[in-house]
Amino acid sequence: MPHKPLLLMLSALVAGCAASPPPLPSVAHVDLSRYAGSWYVIASIPTWIEKDTVNAIEHYELAPDGSIPATFSYRRKRFDAPLKTLSSTATVVDHVSNAEWAVQFVWPFKAEYRIAWLAADYAQVIVARSKRDYVWYMARTPSVSDADFAAARRRIAELGYDVAQLVRVPQRGPDAPAAR
Repeated sequence: MPHKPLLLMLSALVAGCAASPPPLPSVAHVDLSRYAGSWYVIASIPTWIEKDTVNAIEHYELAPDGSIPATFSYRRKRFDAPLKTLSSTATVVDHVSNAEWAVQFVWPFKAEYRIAWLAADYAQVIVARSKRDYVWYMARTPSVSDADFAAARRRIAELGYDVAQLVRVPQRGPDAPAAR
């Protein structure tokens, strides 16, 4: 059986190619000044930091140098738990659309941030990653209608995500950070 290792390698290569997801779309254009501000995380496939959070809020600002300072605030498990915050800085990668960013929490590592869907009124957004490992459905308000949530789930599924992993984030508001 001298060909068995070769067959195993070839099988793994073919399986890897077949499993790669299609390219992740992004919106045609994002007006960064309209996008800036606070976004309540309505649901996500969470990172390890985001598991068991409530009142999770992303807040974006526009810096004079073109970077986007971001603050993630949340409480762990309970609405009366201490407020925690994490800071990061995003840079726009695609200046034509402004929909693809690189977010840096710790130098030199950057994470992909892609605005895959954005409501015309900038009231709701879906942020995704090409790896389909994490996704965030956010809104300008702490709650959305059942119809809006169902539509977001459909959009997230169409992006190639397993929506069974999607977790609703309990929101009470208004922990959103004030603009600096």
